[in-house]
Formats: sequence, structure tokens, C-alpha cells
Amino acid sequence: GQLGFLTDIHPDHLEKIADVLNGKLLLEKRFLLQATLSRKILGMALNDVVLLPGDTAQLIEFDTLINGNLVCEQRADGMIIATPTGSTAYALSAGGPILHPQLNAIALVPMFPHTLSSRPIVVEGDARIELIIRESNETSPCISCDGQTKISVKPGDRIQIQKTKKSLRLIHPNDYDYYATLREKLGWQMRAR
Repeated sequence: GQLGFLTDIHPDHLEKIADVLNGKLLLEKRFLLQATLSRKILGMALNDVVLLPGDTAQLIEFDTLINGNLVCEQRADGMIIATPTGSTAYALSAGGPILHPQLNAIALVPMFPHTLSSRPIVVEGDARIELIIRESNETSPCISCDGQTKISVKPGDRIQIQKTKKSLRLIHPNDYDYYATLREKLGWQMRAR
């Protein structure tokens, strides 16, 4: 992304790299999501899996299920399914919550829903999320994993999204502070009056 949430060392402090190389570091694991369609893997994502319009800007009609239970029927531009890592990316821009990176949780953030009552929801990280593309759609929406892949899906398709067994290991300098990163990257510092 543009804010660089995963970039811990500022160019003005490159001497910290030597400390990291000398073993003065913190290790952190971040989980990944996997999107599948009829047991075919569509892609994996560190940040988010996104249902979005295809070639035409039309609302998508879809159902959202969690662990097989219907959560909602939607008419929206799409849905962002974000990991804690992705909660400070596209999902945040769409009004989603910030999730601490060590939470075992996933945020579901509707994109421009055609109702005032549709809100983001946070679910347990091991939940099985399913998006069912309604047959009534006149267009074929797409699934995107971290904005890198764009795969067309069709009316009637069922896309499953869930956490994978794979994870990403991050190395941080010893003085890493997640909240300091939030303050810096999101501009939460106090301003002089």
C-alpha cells in the first residue's frame, strides 16, 4: 500500500538494520486468507479478498454466510473480507474497523451497500465465509486477492474464504510499537495549536 504499515525502519534510521541482523529483533506471524470456488483455489491474500464489480459499474446481489449461517442478503458494490493486516488498508478506506494484528479475527466490510443498515462485522478468524452470487445478477463480478489477481465469477457461484494454515513471518526491530505505527501512518499525533 501507500502508507507502508509493514515498513518498520524509516530511511533516516537505517542503522537499525544492523541491530536486526545481529539478532535484536521481534518475530511476528500474520495469517493469510484463501479464496476458493468449487474447491479450486482462486488465490491467497495477506490483506484482503474483495468481491467487486466486473466490467460494468452495477450493484452486485449476493448472500453472505458465516459457518453456513446466512448473515445477510446484499445489494452493494461488493464486499471486502480483511485480515487484521488488511484492516488498515482498503477495508479502512471503506469504513471498516482497525484490527490489532495479533487478533484471530476477520472483518467483513460492505462496499457502498444499497441500504443504510448494512455495517461492517468482525468474525472469529477461523470462520468459514461464503459469498453466493445471486442468479439475478446481469453482470459477472470479480474476486480479487490483495489487488493482484482479478478472477471473474458468475451468477450462482459460491466463493469460500477462510484462513489458511500458511502464515507470513515478519521481522521487526526490537523497539517496534504497533500503536506508534498507527499514530505515524494515520496521522494521530497531536497538532500544535
